[in-house]
Amino acid sequence: MSWNACQWLLDRHIDDGNGDRPAFRVDGTMISYEGVQALVVSAAAGLQARGIGPGDRVVLALLDSPELVSTFLACLRIGAIAVLVNPLLPWRDVGAIVDGAEAGLVLASAERAAGIEELAAAAPGAQAIVTDSDGWVGLAPADASVGIAATAEDSPGFWLCTSGSTGRPKLAMHRHYDLKVTVDTYANEVLDIQPGDVFFSVGPLFHAYGLGNSLSFPMSVGARTILEAPRPPTPKRVAEIVQTEHPSLFFAIPTFYAALNASDIPDDTFASVRLAVSAAESLPAETWHRFHERFGVEILDGIGSTEMTHIFLSNRARAVRPGTTGQPVTGYEVRVVDDEGTDREDDVPGNLWVRGHSAATGYYGNADASEATFGLGNSWVRTGDTYVRDKDGYFTYLGRSDDMLRVGGEWVAPAEVEATIIEHPSVLEVAIVGMVDERGITRPVAFVVAKDGASLTGDDVIEHCRGRLAGYKRPTKVMLVDSLPKTATGKIQRYKLRG
Repeated sequence: MSWNACQWLLDRHIDDGNGDRPAFRVDGTMISYEGVQALVVSAAAGLQARGIGPGDRVVLALLDSPELVSTFLACLRIGAIAVLVNPLLPWRDVGAIVDGAEAGLVLASAERAAGIEELAAAAPGAQAIVTDSDGWVGLAPADASVGIAATAEDSPGFWLCTSGSTGRPKLAMHRHYDLKVTVDTYANEVLDIQPGDVFFSVGPLFHAYGLGNSLSFPMSVGARTILEAPRPPTPKRVAEIVQTEHPSLFFAIPTFYAALNASDIPDDTFASVRLAVSAAESLPAETWHRFHERFGVEILDGIGSTEMTHIFLSNRARAVRPGTTGQPVTGYEVRVVDDEGTDREDDVPGNLWVRGHSAATGYYGNADASEATFGLGNSWVRTGDTYVRDKDGYFTYLGRSDDMLRVGGEWVAPAEVEATIIEHPSVLEVAIVGMVDERGITRPVAFVVAKDGASLTGDDVIEHCRGRLAGYKRPTKVMLVDSLPKTATGKIQRYKLRG
């Protein structure tokens, strides 16, 4: 049966007579669904004029903007494959992705025009087009006409880059229908999205989290998106946008919620927000409580992945257990297993596996990685995370499986130690890694970012952990740093801390 994600997200609203509904608000300017359609058709015609057709890859190295939305949808419309990449990556890194994707066309934002010649050196087979000074890719006249490709639910739709928290990103291949699956499951069941909702995501569009928050979720119900998150975001600027645009759904990452807690923004900043959402890293219970007590909004912490398109484990409104990732989203099955794939009992840590219809079909050009992640049989996907499930079915994140520490014969979960240290009133952020001491023994080391103006020493942190953590879990060394290395989506790059 023919099914096209662009038609479902965009054209059906216009066909139903709702084309004048606001779709995106960008820097104070509103764009209707009809306006988005005009941009999409123009971009689609331009892509076709450059020889782009079904199955061809188009790399979008674009900042959050109308041109990113419209070219992504234009690719879906004509059956091409949009490859979303971090637009702030060095051009040589973008070039490596372009070369790996075997893409013939790259669209880049005008703000990144400088140094783009490095892209040609890294990917000589690709043509690069930079957006014009008005911020729009002038691919074709506004009155162009183009039909909708006769794609199917399982047709190749878009590729997402893994976050790169452990090294070079991989290209996860997704189908058209994967977008609808995440709407039918997480967006509808957990968020209860409605046409009257206003969405605001601090997470960028090029990432799976932001793609759902700012594009597929709101467009699926004809809602509105605020598409003007600053890069990098600051609590002050985000607060100004929230107080001006009054979103009902707010999406961010744990480190940004911690920054909001530590800022001097008004306590009524989030008065319009009915639900806040957190993902990318585990949300410490202390951060949840501080935000809820100050701003009066529940944060629904969850876990998703590039491979699964969006969130598959989540807390629910009025049933949040701070410090946990919640319960499986309807439509997904989740297991905690040992290294042989045998299910663990409650309260016993293990590897997290997930199964659901939004899973990627594999990594392009990387058979070994595809086999390791997707080759478990019966559609199970290995997440690479260590979790524990309690008797009530709530799941708690313990860390990436390769970040778990073996100390004195006992396992140490970085997330547990981090959640304890973050309770210190002077701590803004923390990351725990294992480092080998002079006797060849792995010990927990804490990299800590203090709040602005706070007086904090390593001894303060270690003393804080006494009585709260067993001796083998306590950090033996504390490194006070100005910031933690992170991916563009907020995941801490612990491999950089280990050196």
